[in-house]
Amino acid sequence: MDVDALRAGTPGCRNRIHLNNAGAALMSQQTLDAVVGHLRLEARIGGYEAAAAAADRVAAVYAGLAELLGGRADEIALFDNATHAWQAAFYSVPLRPGDRILTGRNEYGSNVLAYLQAARRAGAEVVVVPNDADGQLDTSALAGLIDGRTKMIGLTHVPTAGGLVNPAADVGRIARAAGVPYLLDATQSVGQFPVDVAEIGCDFLCGTGRKFLRGPRGTGFLWVRSGVLERLEPHVVEIQSAEWDGARGFDWVPGARRFATWELNYAAVLGLGAAVDQALNLGLDEIGKRNEELGDRMRGLLEDIPAVTVHDLGRQRCAIVTATVDGLESELVVARLAESGVNVTSTEPAHQQFDTEERHPPPLVRFSPHYYNTEDEVEHAAALVGALAGKRL
Repeated sequence: MDVDALRAGTPGCRNRIHLNNAGAALMSQQTLDAVVGHLRLEARIGGYEAAAAAADRVAAVYAGLAELLGGRADEIALFDNATHAWQAAFYSVPLRPGDRILTGRNEYGSNVLAYLQAARRAGAEVVVVPNDADGQLDTSALAGLIDGRTKMIGLTHVPTAGGLVNPAADVGRIARAAGVPYLLDATQSVGQFPVDVAEIGCDFLCGTGRKFLRGPRGTGFLWVRSGVLERLEPHVVEIQSAEWDGARGFDWVPGARRFATWELNYAAVLGLGAAVDQALNLGLDEIGKRNEELGDRMRGLLEDIPAVTVHDLGRQRCAIVTATVDGLESELVVARLAESGVNVTSTEPAHQQFDTEERHPPPLVRFSPHYYNTEDEVEHAAALVGALAGKRL
């Protein structure tokens, strides 16, 4: 991987050390050109006309995402964000009183709120699977909790507040054996390391463009296994997702696009396609290897600083690193690093409710390097944290 060339093709690298890729990564010049170029075309000839002119390139976005995930293009639906993609899948699974949803302690906050709404609305039960000794979802406990009332397993692959990588493929084997639909939130994993739906064994997977894929904001996607489509009822129907039958009924369109809506931001979609192409060209194995190395380096440097505590869980960890500095609020650490030209962020305990119930973590400083970051940048950020910690000793 030619990191110098990648940085030269990333305008944001010129004036910031960007370690907030779990929030929104820096777009490459080719992705920026794809977005701006289509906006200029819309301004020149009209929005509908520009979409028609770009039809083949738009179709290639579905194909690229399918290649990225190991699925088929007809199993992909596009959205304006990952949350809407996740909701389209979740709310399509019919729930009745007494039905059970199984999920983990590290589930993302918006997903948890949807589970709680389903419990209130349908009389379903939300069952939180405990963590194992390493802090990841306990797959033995999961298998023991599945019964005839279990209607869904929902799992966040990589949580928003830590470097944990949950054992998604192990969960997939359990879900397939039990015949239970399995929804994987891969928002923080797609683009960070290889994610293969066949290997994982999920039935749904949602992701976003803006994080480790380095696409534009306002892009998301859903993959749906073809074999589960007839067991589902999408919660929204409109002219993209269904066809009028000529009388007083309708038929769902084939494939995953029955979950989507007609209107799309085609400039953003083409930017997403450019970002996906770049990831495929670089190779997810290479991307994953470098990201793991950068995450390990960041984590190790922070662990060596007195008065700094790293809070990451899990047996397998990724390029997201969370820490606290004794005596300093995390928001203040974020602000001080920003003053020095380093982008990081802090986590919200309320965005990981089930984990907060058990561990009661404070807001954490979240560092998330990506393959275009350098070792020098990681070391500089750690040195700044060390200087802040030293002032509090």
